[in-house]
Amino acid sequence: MRDIQQVHAHFIKTGQIHDPLAAAEILRFCSLSTHRDVGYARKVFHQMREPNCFSWNTIIRSLAERDGDEPMEALLLFCEMLCDGGVVPNRFTFPSVLKACARTCSIEAGKQVHGMILKFGFGSDEFVASNLVRMYVMFGTMEIAQFLLNKITVEYGSDSKLLRDKRRQEGTIVLWNVMIDGYVRLGDLKAARELFDKMPQRSAVSWNVMISGYAQNGYFKEAMEMFRLMQMEEVCPNYVTLVSVLPAISGLGALELGKWVHLYAERNGIEIDDVLGSALIDMYSKSGSIEKALQVFGVIPKPNTITWNAIIGGLAMHGRAKDALDFFSRMEQASITPSDVVYIGILSACSHAGLVEEGRWFFNHMANVHGFEPRIEHYGCIVDLLGRAGLLEEAEELIVNMPIKPDDVIWKALLGACKIHGNVEMGNHIAKILMDMAPRDSGAYVALSNMYASLGDWEAVAKLRLKMKEMDIRKDPGCSWIELDGVIHDFLVEDDSHPRAKEIHLMLKEISEQLRLEGYKPKTTEVLLNMDDEDKESALCYHSEKIAIAFGLISTTPGTPLKVVKNLRICGDCHSSMKIISNVYERKIIVRDRKRFHHFEHGSCSCMDYW
Repeated sequence: MRDIQQVHAHFIKTGQIHDPLAAAEILRFCSLSTHRDVGYARKVFHQMREPNCFSWNTIIRSLAERDGDEPMEALLLFCEMLCDGGVVPNRFTFPSVLKACARTCSIEAGKQVHGMILKFGFGSDEFVASNLVRMYVMFGTMEIAQFLLNKITVEYGSDSKLLRDKRRQEGTIVLWNVMIDGYVRLGDLKAARELFDKMPQRSAVSWNVMISGYAQNGYFKEAMEMFRLMQMEEVCPNYVTLVSVLPAISGLGALELGKWVHLYAERNGIEIDDVLGSALIDMYSKSGSIEKALQVFGVIPKPNTITWNAIIGGLAMHGRAKDALDFFSRMEQASITPSDVVYIGILSACSHAGLVEEGRWFFNHMANVHGFEPRIEHYGCIVDLLGRAGLLEEAEELIVNMPIKPDDVIWKALLGACKIHGNVEMGNHIAKILMDMAPRDSGAYVALSNMYASLGDWEAVAKLRLKMKEMDIRKDPGCSWIELDGVIHDFLVEDDSHPRAKEIHLMLKEISEQLRLEGYKPKTTEVLLNMDDEDKESALCYHSEKIAIAFGLISTTPGTPLKVVKNLRICGDCHSSMKIISNVYERKIIVRDRKRFHHFEHGSCSCMDYW
């Protein structure tokens, strides 16, 4: 930059600064080079007596691409350019102006610029039209953006010469990708998929946008199906693809597919940096293989805060609280400043292990040492910690006195603790708060109904369920799934839709008989319906996680570990049964429920029955 400043000074001294070509070249260097100095570019521009269109475009583009107030300054300069009268905007002026409109969130200015584009005759210019589409997508005005894209597509499609132009084809694909991304950002995945399916050609970016969109919105199966179709179309996954699909794999706990992704990255020379490494750690953790997560962490050259958070959160999820606390100490010893997200993992670890004092210490450490203001998630962890430990009054007092408004999640944590400890009075009070906050949410109704049922108050249960029926509030059904040979098999309660349903039911009967021989008596209090004990025992046999385990037993060789994921909290009867099943069938059984992992082996569980 110093060299160009010396050249500029020489031009001023010799009077060449008034040469429009020389001045424009200096301006271009200052604005667009790797040594960009917008402040110096402004000075150069304002010294120019008669800046030409190239010079106006250069300074407008430089300002439009900056953050802060510069995009607005770009628009003001564009207005000055129009008022100057001596220079007419060209096809290179408007893309930068449109970008400035988008970055200032000024849709009205954008529409006025659109009108000028038509007035100056650039409406059919591919370069300008493409940037118009981008601008409207950024505004979320998808109808106009779709109209412009259709127009561009029709024009290109009707010209065989244009179709043979590879650059134009690639430009059109980019626009389709921009549109799809716009729909994804708005959460309209149906429209995004329809547009994706209509694409005449797709790039890896097209697939990545759809995979990421599905994964980020919780459509994990759709994301994985899109990943599979991508490979069938012989489009090679890249770094972004892997980072995009791993959250979906994590959500489903599809360990075998996750291993394939990891192996693919290694065999194709895709660098496992902190971002991809963190995604792999998260995937292995959520897929039941915390040891593999630790291995990945161990080979990342320079773990950062995100990577440390991933491994600490994974250890917490598996109930390995002491290891999580040890990794936190190692992170501080490595001079890595923890983020507030790391503390969520630490507090969660304390909650799962009942480490009340340690949890209180970390909660204070977060604020007093690192200056983080506790977020609702941190308060939620502390409430969960106190509630599980039976400190219900202290947990409620914390919620009432915390400086931010409590959400339904934090009240649900306390309501769950009330159920665990049988505090109906407080549970009733909290359930009513939740019903007022979210009248259509089934969570509070179900939790309160379950609490009444566990006490045998069937009249109260009937009244509450009648109210739910009148309001058309439905409980989320229990669902469990198991991955075998890369295929996800999911089961609902009393599910008989699987092709091997008869074999599964025979195995369930065998399991029940084995449990009986071991002296186990079903916990009929877990059946929250008013029926006799025999029917309750029968109902317990067909919980979704037991069906998944039965399917796993008949589908794998003896000794093969079984990994099951459940959408709800595992019930007490299933938890007790799994311990015995792991011992009788000599299997390691790993169950991930809504809250955490349970590792059943040799008749015991890793949670030590504290869950």
